[in-house]
Amino acid sequence: MPTHLPNPARTSGLTATSWFGTAPALPTFAPLSEHTTADVVIVGAGIAGLTTAYLLGREGVKALVLEDGEVASGESGRTTAHLSNALDDRYTTLENLFGQQGARLAADSHTVAIATIEGIVAKEKIDCDFTRLDGYLFLPKNGKSQELSDELAAAHRAGLTQVEHLSEAGTTGFEPGECLRWPQQGQFHILKYLAGLAAAIVRQGGRICTHTHVEEVHGGSESRVVTAAGHVATATKAIVVATNTPFNDRVVMHTKQAAYRTYVVAARVPKGSITKALYWDTADPYHYVRLQEVPAGPRGGQTDYDLLIVGGEDHKTGQDDHPEARLRCLEEWTRTRFPAVRDFEYRWSGQVMEPQDGLAFAGRNPLDSDNVFIITGDSGHGMTHSTLGAQLIADLVQGRPNPWTELYDPRRITLKRESAQEFIRENVNVALEYVELLTGGDVKTTDEIAAGEGAVLRRGLSKVAVYKDSQGATHECSAICPHLGCVVHWNNLEKSWDCPCHGSRFTALGELLNGPANSGLAPA
Repeated sequence: MPTHLPNPARTSGLTATSWFGTAPALPTFAPLSEHTTADVVIVGAGIAGLTTAYLLGREGVKALVLEDGEVASGESGRTTAHLSNALDDRYTTLENLFGQQGARLAADSHTVAIATIEGIVAKEKIDCDFTRLDGYLFLPKNGKSQELSDELAAAHRAGLTQVEHLSEAGTTGFEPGECLRWPQQGQFHILKYLAGLAAAIVRQGGRICTHTHVEEVHGGSESRVVTAAGHVATATKAIVVATNTPFNDRVVMHTKQAAYRTYVVAARVPKGSITKALYWDTADPYHYVRLQEVPAGPRGGQTDYDLLIVGGEDHKTGQDDHPEARLRCLEEWTRTRFPAVRDFEYRWSGQVMEPQDGLAFAGRNPLDSDNVFIITGDSGHGMTHSTLGAQLIADLVQGRPNPWTELYDPRRITLKRESAQEFIRENVNVALEYVELLTGGDVKTTDEIAAGEGAVLRRGLSKVAVYKDSQGATHECSAICPHLGCVVHWNNLEKSWDCPCHGSRFTALGELLNGPANSGLAPA
């Protein structure tokens, strides 16, 4: 492939994240090159897959992890790595949807997940900048104080009795004003953590194979996966699909959750100029903020700055034509509130899966055998959701009861008005996207496409996705997503084709980046 073509070699996006810019080299592994057998076969080498492999490995269960890219090449490397039990959909909402006991279990599971990460870091001596710290939930402009009062009461009913209301936080460099303080939150460097997890899995006798694409998943008495190279990996106990969104479930799970793009900027700030904490507002979409310590440079010595990481500006995948404007809005929001900000060093986007009822899915895959499990629906809490999901599945694989099983069951149906309205809204949104099969293209001819950009054009009865490289050569593929047939849209930030229906993403040349599609765009 010519070097001038976009090639997101390390993650599912072309933009660079602060994690890859500040991490040592990640471990590399060989592809699967033969038929093999393991106790558990896990698809996906992000935090969900690696944590599952590690927890099972501690019990002597041998895991085989298969990854079609490199370790952390999916969404785990594009997170902001908050570790929090202050959930995005708020305990007021969770209590309404799942009752007080459900909200209490949600709080407990995320609290345990933070402690589990802390325990793994200590046991395996992983140098990943893990720290406990406070979190502050504050109001945006024109926010209502009652919102904080209601959330405080709901959090206390959920067992988080140390959460407290403050008229002001007393923090340095940014004063959120009236807020809720959530003690004992956490943060870490996700890539350093995953590198340590991978090393621990290998020490346990587990195996990781990268650049190995899984095409088929078969549960039941002859559980196995089949790779694109034709190799069969047999699972004597279970198969776990931990790929952000499951590719082995064609329809059911994708009616229960929706893919959203989220945006992140990271700016230099002088060390010590801002209180080290997690910060979130109650806007919709909300903003989330943390500090990342920057290590010494290659010549030693300390840097004089840290990175202030700010995320937000979410929208449905494939349904916004101006991602650069989203980043500019984040930069403006950050400069207005944090006077210490110097230059912005990183700008990136990532993808989160939003379940219709606010809680992730972890457990047995719907309409499948009892020994095929999934972890998905992170809802902006991928670090703790993935960890608690791995704990839950480890218990199920080992035949143990787990108190969170029903709450996170992928087969659940939440019969509440808010959940039903969200289900209808998201699926009507998907249905409307199919109208594009009948419309014209973004442009009429390839002459209208600028170098380095892409556009969809109609050619007879077909729609074609055309990318024009920096040399002016065009590259064409079908504009129809192979998952369920929606027309893809061009993402001019990540230089990718994004499906507006269920979030599948492809490189400029049509190669698969994200599921639920499990193959690239077809030739034009």
